[in-house]
Amino acid sequence: MKKFFYVLLSVLLLTSMISTQGIAVEDEGHDVDLWNAVKPLDTTVTFLNTGAHPDDERSDLLAYLSRGLGVKTASLIANRGEGGQNEIGNELGDALGIIRSNEMIEASKITGVKAYHLSEETSDDIYDFGFSKSPEETLEKWGEEVTYERLIRLIRTYQPDIVMPSFRDVPTQHGHHRAITILSLQAFEDAADPTIFPEQIENEGLKPFQSKKLYLPASEEQATTSIEIGDYDPIYGMTYPQLGEESRYMHKSQGMGNDIPAEPRQFHLELVKSVEDMDNDSLFKGVPYDFNEWANELSNEEIVQELQSLQSNLDHIIELYPDREAILPKSQQALKQNRNLLDLVKKSNLEETIKNDLIHKLELKEEQLQEVSYISSSLDVEQSIDSNVLTQGEETTVNLTLTNNGNKKLHHVNVSLISPKGWEHQDEVSLKHLKPNESKVVSFDVKVPKDAEHFNPYEESILQSNITFNENGTETTKVLEFDNTVSVLPDVSVNPSPSNLTINTADQPEQVDVTVLVRNYVNGQNEANVSLNLPEGWDSTPSTQKVAFSERFEEKELTFQVDLPENVDEGNFNITALAESNGKLFNETVQTISYEHIKDSYYIYPAKVNGVSFELLKPDHLKIGYVESGFDEIADHLINTGFDVTKLDTADLENGDLSQYDTIVTGIRANLSRDDLLQNYDHLMEYVENGGHLVAQYHKPWDNWDPNTSAPYYLEIGQPSIEWRVTDEDADVTITQPDHKVFNYPNNITDADWDNWVQERGLYFPMNWSNQYETLVSMADPGEEPFDGGILVTDYGEGTYIYTNLVFYRQLNNQVPGGYRIFTNILYYGHE
Repeated sequence: MKKFFYVLLSVLLLTSMISTQGIAVEDEGHDVDLWNAVKPLDTTVTFLNTGAHPDDERSDLLAYLSRGLGVKTASLIANRGEGGQNEIGNELGDALGIIRSNEMIEASKITGVKAYHLSEETSDDIYDFGFSKSPEETLEKWGEEVTYERLIRLIRTYQPDIVMPSFRDVPTQHGHHRAITILSLQAFEDAADPTIFPEQIENEGLKPFQSKKLYLPASEEQATTSIEIGDYDPIYGMTYPQLGEESRYMHKSQGMGNDIPAEPRQFHLELVKSVEDMDNDSLFKGVPYDFNEWANELSNEEIVQELQSLQSNLDHIIELYPDREAILPKSQQALKQNRNLLDLVKKSNLEETIKNDLIHKLELKEEQLQEVSYISSSLDVEQSIDSNVLTQGEETTVNLTLTNNGNKKLHHVNVSLISPKGWEHQDEVSLKHLKPNESKVVSFDVKVPKDAEHFNPYEESILQSNITFNENGTETTKVLEFDNTVSVLPDVSVNPSPSNLTINTADQPEQVDVTVLVRNYVNGQNEANVSLNLPEGWDSTPSTQKVAFSERFEEKELTFQVDLPENVDEGNFNITALAESNGKLFNETVQTISYEHIKDSYYIYPAKVNGVSFELLKPDHLKIGYVESGFDEIADHLINTGFDVTKLDTADLENGDLSQYDTIVTGIRANLSRDDLLQNYDHLMEYVENGGHLVAQYHKPWDNWDPNTSAPYYLEIGQPSIEWRVTDEDADVTITQPDHKVFNYPNNITDADWDNWVQERGLYFPMNWSNQYETLVSMADPGEEPFDGGILVTDYGEGTYIYTNLVFYRQLNNQVPGGYRIFTNILYYGHE
C-alpha cells in the first residue's frame, strides 16, 4: 500500500505541474484532518531540525517528512527573533519576539511540526541581540552553559532519531546559526552521556538519549544522501515544497513566503555523525522505521509478535482512510493494544537503552492513536468564554457545545477544564452519551484567584478543555485550546507618553507634558488614582488625577505638566506612571499584539518613560517632512525632541508643496511599504533639484530598490547581506572628512558621539556608487576591511541628497545622544 501510494504521488506530480497562489487549495473530496491524524501511524521515526530564529526551519523538507511520510518532526529554535526587522508593524524587541514566536506556531501547524524554543521568557538570556558574524560572540552573549543545558534537556525529552541543523558552520553564515549548529553537533554525543548535566537525570527523571544520525544540509557535491521532496500530494492539492511555502507565509513580520511552481526538488544531506558505520544512501538506514523494524531489533518473542501485530493494525487503519466510521473502532482497538504492549515492555527485562527508546515510541503512538480516535469520532467541540480577558478575582463562564457529527453513538463522554492551581470551577461533567447529530452544552462557572499570575506570552494556555469518551473499555482523551488567547491582565494598564523623553540641556524647557493612557480591564465599573513617580526635585501638576470607567477596555487619557528643576543634570532618568485601584498599585503597560494571522497576545512591561538629558544644538526654524515606512518611529522621536516634523501622506507626495520643507526624510525601507513614494519619486527629486535636502535611510537590495533610478546617481546596495554590515556596535569609526559640515554644524561631532550605540553600526552598506557621492565615515567589524559608504553625500541640481545605512532608528529609539547629534547634523546639511 505504501509503495503504491508514493508511485501514485509521482505520477500525479508529472501530470499536475501547477503553482499555488498563497493559500492552500484543498480538494473537497479529501478529509485532510483525518489524513493528518492517520498518516503518522505509518512510522515511529522522530526528526529534529535545529535553528536560531523563528523562520529558520527547513519548511520544504519538514513538510515532506511530516505530511508526506508521517515522521514526527520538530523545530527547535534558540531565540524569539527579537532583534529582527518588522514588516507588518513597528513592534521591535520583545514585542516583535512575541509576534515571531506566534508566527512560528501557526507556520508549524501547516506542516504538522512541533515548535520549541530555548528562550523561555521575554528578555531571556538567549536573546536575539541582532546580526552576528561570530558564533563565539553569540555564545558569549547568550551564555553557552545555559544554552547548551536547555538544548540537552530538549533532546533528552523529545528523543529525536535524526537531528539536522538548518545551517552549516561556515563563515558566510549568521553567527547565531553557526552557534546552534556547533552545539547540535556537540550534543549528539553529550545527550547520551549521564555525566553531562546529571541533575536532569537525577532531579527531573530524564534519561540519557542517543540519536542515531546527524545530518547537515549540503550541496549536491557534498551530499551523502539526496531525497526527492517535490512530490505532488493529492490530499493537500500541492507539492511538499509548496506546502512548506504556505507555512512560510505565516512569518509575515519577516516578509516570508513565495509562490513556487510544482516541480521536482532534491534535498541534499551530508551524514556527519552516526552511532555506527553505515552506507549513506538512505536517510532512515540504521533507524527502525516502524514497529516491524523494532521487532527485528528484539529477541523477546512475545514483544516481537505484539509489535508486529500492532503495526499490522496501524497499517490497516491507514488503508481504511477516509472511512471515519470504520476507522474509529479500529483505532480504539489499536489504542488498547498499544497500552497493553506499553505495560508489557515496562515490565520486561529488555536492555535498558532499547527499553527506554521503545517505551518512548509507544507513548508517542498512544498520543497519535488518541488523535485518530478523536478525529474519526466526528465529535465537534465549540468553546466560548464570556471574555478572553480576565482580571484577578473575576468570575466568568465557559460554555462548550459538543456535537456528534458522526453516524455512531459516542459513549461515556466527559468534559472538564484544565486550569492553573487555585482556579475554581466544577469538576468533570459527564454527558453519558451523544447520539448521532445530537448536541449538548456544558457550562463551567470559573473564578480566577485573587493572586492569579498575569499573562506570560511564552507559557502554556491558562485554560484548556479536556474531552474524553470511552468505547469498549478504551478511553480517548483530547485536550483543546480556545480559538483565541485567554489571559489574566492587570486591572488597569498605564501607558505614559512619550515613551522616550529627551531633555536638551542646550535649550532646557521649564516644563514638559507627560500623557498617561489608562485602560481598564476590569469587567464593568472601576476607578483609579493616577500619578507619576518623578526624579528628585521634579514636580507635576496635578500630582494625582482620578479616573473612572464604566466598562472593560475603556480608555482615558490624562496629561501631567512636569516642572523641571532649573538645571537638569546630563544622564539618564526615569518617570514611572502609577495607578492605585481596588487597593492595589499598578505600574505596568499592557501592549496588545493583535494580527489576523496569529492569536492575540500581550506584552506587559514597566510603565515608565525612559529619559536622557544631553546637549543637542538644533535650529528652531528647520521644517522637516517625513515619509513614514511603518518600520521606524524616528518621526515621533524627532517631534518629542522639539523638531518641527510633518508626516507626509499620499496627497503631499502627489501634488503637495514640498518646497515648504527644509528637509525631507524617507523612513527605513520606505520603497518597500510606500507605493506612493515610488509613484511620485520624480516629484520628490524635483524638490531636491530646486534646492531641497533629501535624506534616504537604509534599504535592502530587494526593497524595490533600483541602483540606477532610486537615488540621484547610481547606488548599489551590498549583498549577500552578511558581507555588507558592521554588527559590532562598538566598532571603531573613522571620520574621513573631519572638517565636513555634517560633523561640525550645528553639533561638533567627536569620538564620544559613537559611544554606547546599540545592536549594530549599520547594515546593507552600499557596495558600488557613482563618483558624484562623497564618503564621510569608515568602519568595520574586527578583522575585516572597512566600509566607507555609511554616509553618502551629493549635490543634485540646487539641492542636496544623503543616503545613510547607519541604524539611526535604533539609536534614536534607545536615546543614544550621539545618534541624535549626528542625525540632527544630517538633517540640517545643506542649510545655513
